[in-house]
Amino acid sequence: MIKSFLNLIYISTLVFSSQQIVLVVSDDLNSSTAHMECYEGSKIVCKDIKVNLGKNGLGWGLGELTLTHKEEVFKKEGDKKAPAGVFRLTSVFGYEKIENLNMPYIQASKKLICVDDSKSPFYNQIILAKGNEKSFEYMKRDDSLYKYGIVVGHNQKAKEQRGSCIFMHIQKGDNIGTAGCTSMRENDLKKIVFWLDESKNPILIQIPKSSSKEIKKKYPELLNSKLL
Repeated sequence: MIKSFLNLIYISTLVFSSQQIVLVVSDDLNSSTAHMECYEGSKIVCKDIKVNLGKNGLGWGLGELTLTHKEEVFKKEGDKKAPAGVFRLTSVFGYEKIENLNMPYIQASKKLICVDDSKSPFYNQIILAKGNEKSFEYMKRDDSLYKYGIVVGHNQKAKEQRGSCIFMHIQKGDNIGTAGCTSMRENDLKKIVFWLDESKNPILIQIPKSSSKEIKKKYPELLNSKLL
């Protein structure tokens, strides 16, 4: 019994551990902008990058663990809020063929879509269009917003109406909120895309400032962060 319990603790630690952390911190849940740092272990590899969040700020999402929060503001489909919490970064995507990446890569085409219809069996999935989808977005847009992107593992069990198709992508412009993603300048995003390494279990920690103390306890490698 003791051995099994220790194994459970060990497995749990592995699930939430990461050698690569993208940290995004906003002033509060209502803020549509935030600042970002990136860490390899306790070493900072990028800092003081301004990003845009959802037009309506943040809502608590479904990720790798549940953080303590007083405000019962949850991420829902169509609310124009980006998810707050801790999420795996599962893959990267873009318009052109890209080599020398250390992450699974999805090359977008005009037939590739992400389904945001919560009644669909393909809700919150990137698939080739079948022609009968009621609500979706194209992964190859007519603009450059998805020229490079990162898939955020929010709501991976596809719970109905809890939000879908969450990415990190290129911004429309400074201080322009998104429909629920995290956006930034192309050069900043491109550096992160090529830095991420699947073997290092990359995660996104995206929180309001009020969660700083809890994150420091769970991720001591971030103790020296200027954002927390």
